[in-house]
Amino acid sequence: MNSQAQGALPVIAVAMGDPSGISPELAARILVEPDLRSAARYVVFGDKRLLDLGAADAKVDPDVQVIAEGAPLPAAGEKPIFIDLANHDPAELKRGVATLAGGKAATENFRRALQFAASGQADAVFFTPFNKAAMRFAYPGYDDEIRFVRDAIGFEGPASEFNILDRLWNARVTSHIPLSEVAANITQERILRALTLADANLRAAGFEPPRIAVAGINPHAGDGGNFGRDEIETIEPAVKAAKARGFTVEGPFPSDTVFLRARNGDFDAVLTMYHDQGQIAMKLIGFDRGVTLIGGFPFPICTPAHGTAYEIAGKGIANLGATRAALALAIKMAKDGKGGRRAAA
Repeated sequence: MNSQAQGALPVIAVAMGDPSGISPELAARILVEPDLRSAARYVVFGDKRLLDLGAADAKVDPDVQVIAEGAPLPAAGEKPIFIDLANHDPAELKRGVATLAGGKAATENFRRALQFAASGQADAVFFTPFNKAAMRFAYPGYDDEIRFVRDAIGFEGPASEFNILDRLWNARVTSHIPLSEVAANITQERILRALTLADANLRAAGFEPPRIAVAGINPHAGDGGNFGRDEIETIEPAVKAAKARGFTVEGPFPSDTVFLRARNGDFDAVLTMYHDQGQIAMKLIGFDRGVTLIGGFPFPICTPAHGTAYEIAGKGIANLGATRAALALAIKMAKDGKGGRRAAA
């Protein structure tokens, strides 16, 4: 199978996520959505028995072309290609429980999809939700998806997660670190790096130019130094430096109001200083539509922003909104032929 380089539809490598949650159902459902199915070619990595289980839950028939592990890829056809890794026996499936077996299957699926894209055979990667506890059972060094991607494809360079809700983006300077370490990790260099990466990925998604607001770290953005001087000494100088580089950026703004302005259309993205500063706001605005983009790698990597929803696993009632939005973004960025890192280069 050739990727989009020769003018065909973009190729999306799909990794089935944690089998104990709603991932099998979501994988089955996206493969039958007519508009998504016609917009790209799909190569899916997982266990066909689990796809069948998810299809039974959702009462759909994905109608995929199955090939065995190690078999040559067929030429592009009408059906999605499913590479059957046969890596999780459904008889051992424990729904609603994080397990070593589930973590092993999910990490293998993800690794194979990433390496497939890194080899030039796909233009983007999409995955259904993982469970972090299960991933750590199988991969003790697992901190988050960024660390895993780096290890899987041997990539060094700046990368970040972006949370996206419709046309509102959230970028962040720090991510999966303890709150007690955040202030020490907020530097002008890190802020500029985060703004550069955010600008590149927003442009790759069609924003020209992207308008980025920068949040402060202290209450009321420091209130002129009364509640801390991080804004005066670090964040504001970084914003000025970014403007000098040509970015359309403003701030720092109080974090408790900046998302209201962004939601109302004043900005396309908000750069926050730490993980929950933006995550809480975004998930309150629209949890069931949120998308996570892992940007900065040679190809876009997208997933729904919600988790594995263990409490409804097997019930066939999972909301498809975020999954549809995540796959649509992967397709859009793949069609444009530019991931965030390439746009920044």
